[in-house]
Amino acid sequence: MKSVPDACPCGSGAPYAVCCGRYHAGETAPDAEALMRSRYSAFVRGDEVYLRATWDPATCPADLGLDAPGGTRTQWLGLTVKQHRLTGEDTAEVEFVARYRVGGGSAVRLHELSRFVRRGGRWYYVDGDHR
Repeated sequence: MKSVPDACPCGSGAPYAVCCGRYHAGETAPDAEALMRSRYSAFVRGDEVYLRATWDPATCPADLGLDAPGGTRTQWLGLTVKQHRLTGEDTAEVEFVARYRVGGGSAVRLHELSRFVRRGGRWYYVDGDHR
């Protein structure tokens, strides 16, 4: 498989600018899966502004934990979307596995079933159940 210049961190295989980059630039994500992928890419890129803008204000934490203790940046290693499903007219779930490493430590696997809600035509991350 040929590598794509400036491939999107979400693993879609498309260039960042036409994948998650357009959502980071202000375009509305069309569904919860696209939002989840764009949020993963925002974590990779350290885009706290985008993460806060797409997190339900009722559940958004004060500290997003982009850096580990001591200022060590988390290194995101990959994303696999397992499933995406609508659970109502304006609610959805996305199950995914994200892999990351902090500092020189071992890789960690984050398996989550995330909940999303749509308000005013925009999707927001609500919370997630770690598996």
